[in-house]
Amino acid sequence: MAELLRLTGVHKSFAGVQALRGVDFEVRPGEVHALLGENGAGKSTLIKTIAGVHKPDLGELFWEGQPVTLNNPRDAQRLGIDTIYQELSLYPELTVAENIFMGHAPRRRVGPFRVMDWEAMFRRAQGLLTDLDAADLDVRRKVGTLSVGNRQRVEIAKALSLNAKLLIMDEPTAALTETDVEQLFRITRLLRERGVGVVYISHKLGEVFALADRVTVLRDGGYIGTKSVADTSEGELISMMVGRTIGALFPKQEAEVGDVVLELRNLTREPYTRRVSLKLRAGEIVGLAGLVGSGRSETAQVVFGILPAQSGEILVQGAPVTIRDPAGAVSHGIAYVPEDRGTQGLIRQMTVRENVSLAVLRSVARGGFIDVGRETALAQDAIHRFGIRAYGPEQPVGKLSGGNQQKVVVGKWLASDPKVLIIDEPTRGVDVGAKAEIHRLISQLAAERGLAILMISSELPEILGMSDRILVMRGGRVVGEYARAEATQEVVGEAMMSERVGAA
Repeated sequence: MAELLRLTGVHKSFAGVQALRGVDFEVRPGEVHALLGENGAGKSTLIKTIAGVHKPDLGELFWEGQPVTLNNPRDAQRLGIDTIYQELSLYPELTVAENIFMGHAPRRRVGPFRVMDWEAMFRRAQGLLTDLDAADLDVRRKVGTLSVGNRQRVEIAKALSLNAKLLIMDEPTAALTETDVEQLFRITRLLRERGVGVVYISHKLGEVFALADRVTVLRDGGYIGTKSVADTSEGELISMMVGRTIGALFPKQEAEVGDVVLELRNLTREPYTRRVSLKLRAGEIVGLAGLVGSGRSETAQVVFGILPAQSGEILVQGAPVTIRDPAGAVSHGIAYVPEDRGTQGLIRQMTVRENVSLAVLRSVARGGFIDVGRETALAQDAIHRFGIRAYGPEQPVGKLSGGNQQKVVVGKWLASDPKVLIIDEPTRGVDVGAKAEIHRLISQLAAERGLAILMISSELPEILGMSDRILVMRGGRVVGEYARAEATQEVVGEAMMSERVGAA
């Protein structure tokens, strides 16, 4: 099959830093081609080169067999190349139809004037959405009132209104619900059937195997290889991305398990958490598994005082405690790394220094004023201890990669010297290499500092690879408990989904 797009020997550098080194890449009509690599591997630079944002220093681009030069994104759009970035470029106060036809709305002549043809716009917008199996969207509705998944459908319709032949999707499922993900997959398959080429960028290997025809891997700005998805495996792709085997993804250290640090007895907060009982021991990693809505995150929030318990007991080192708010939890040595680090764990506009000290402001203040020197020392210690890749304590956290942001959140809470660490979705939205580093950090905290860790995750391999014990929740209750040696994907998966397991 002739290629739609081909890049050969592409190089690109910024201020002396080589972002791409001799990269080859091609996409065929009606193909979903996944692009994989760790953060910093060159994925963003490559797609921005395809989209006309960057011009390569060396190398050639071919479109439908002909050499082309893309001076700007408008040149790429004229050829039929469009990009859907993680941050959607829609106007929330305008309607669905207005967003779809922004900059190229249909017009009609009224006397000597050309005016907006609203009925044609609404009709054509509805037609595009119907073609995408999204006829349920009201084209007259303001985009700002739509869910993220529906906004994404509007973005795709917008690209098709420009006769896109190649659509680049950058981490399209990062903020989607499971239902929205299924809709996106269905639309992507429709696009493939209609001959549209799709470049699909994701950290989630399961999505690659569910959708893609081929996959290309970049590492450190260089081209590693292209594989047919049917002829490769997760292990091989991880090895290509990070230069090491899948076994290195879960670097579990053996830890000496000590006394019970945290115990829950029949902890209840309706309708989320019902009579939950569990024990956490020093040096132990307990994995908490369950489907979305099972009560995992809500249990963590009850323990941390975000959703105070209605009944039941919380014991810390054998003594009953009352936790009515997060400050109370912190005073009893409990730290919580939330699922959404961007809005709940960090203030992204602030620096590494300012974020690391947030949980211990009183200890770095003198006479009501922050001691910047003590803050800086805390931040430098976190950067060194946790391998945070930042140019220094004054770097804004929002400029760091997802994995490094997660390390800053962990560093912030460890500054409070906790006994218990609850960490919710520790590796969500980070690349494979950063996952291995975060797993290593969690394991070290348990083995070397003796922390009792409750790890909540939607990824079964992570739960199985990192936990000493595994608890399974369903319907707000703990329905299963498994030792590391007896836990398998089949056993834990059945407990998560089957009403028979854990039934009274």
